[in-house]
Amino acid sequence: MRNFKMILQYEGTRYQGWQRQESSENTIQGKLEALLSKMCGKKVEVQGSGRTDAGVHAAGQVANAHLETEKTAGEILKYMNTYLPEDIAVISVEEVEERFHSRLNAKGKVYCYRVINSDLPHVFERKYTYRVEEKLDIEAMKCAADLLCGTHDFAAFTSAKKSKKSTVRTIEEIRIEEKADEIFFYFSGNGFLFHMVRILMGTLLEVGMGKRKAAEMTEIMSSGKRDRAGALAPARGLTLLEVRY
Repeated sequence: MRNFKMILQYEGTRYQGWQRQESSENTIQGKLEALLSKMCGKKVEVQGSGRTDAGVHAAGQVANAHLETEKTAGEILKYMNTYLPEDIAVISVEEVEERFHSRLNAKGKVYCYRVINSDLPHVFERKYTYRVEEKLDIEAMKCAADLLCGTHDFAAFTSAKKSKKSTVRTIEEIRIEEKADEIFFYFSGNGFLFHMVRILMGTLLEVGMGKRKAAEMTEIMSSGKRDRAGALAPARGLTLLEVRY
């Protein structure tokens, strides 16, 4: 068996997220496994670096699979792109050491959330952005973002049920860039909890709208309570840009 690392891009609009589901064949992992199983003539399991939510996109998702095949990495790349649907693409395939695991070996991730801050719709960007008509206070959001950076317990910023697993994560940077009427929010960290980036975004947007103060970020983190943080921002504005190893 040979281990192959893949870098993937996908538009998540019509999928039920990354993770394989018994109730639906419409997942990214499910599509990849079905195709590679057909190619190899036996069941193949694909491991992803993380589980993107339904509707979330990826420009640099990483996965790996152990395959029993004589094909080269280049031939696998061509085969996959020939038969995958047009909203999923493999941009890189390489053979790696047997022990490489896309999730367990990951050191960090970078996400981008795009907001259109305008009372006019952007028709061609509607699948990849969230539109907020109310004028957002960029400086207030930057102040809030600074308080969220560092190593903290982010239990208040996840939808996951309480468990024994640690909710401590390190956010290295939240960078906010404004270009015309679009705002880009870049999140870099060593890992993110279930719904964490989208809840952080919902909270930052509430700061931008003047619904809460930037200084509240410290209190929210200390509380550890989900209901103290902001709303869950829509999935369509979020893209996984990069996985670091």
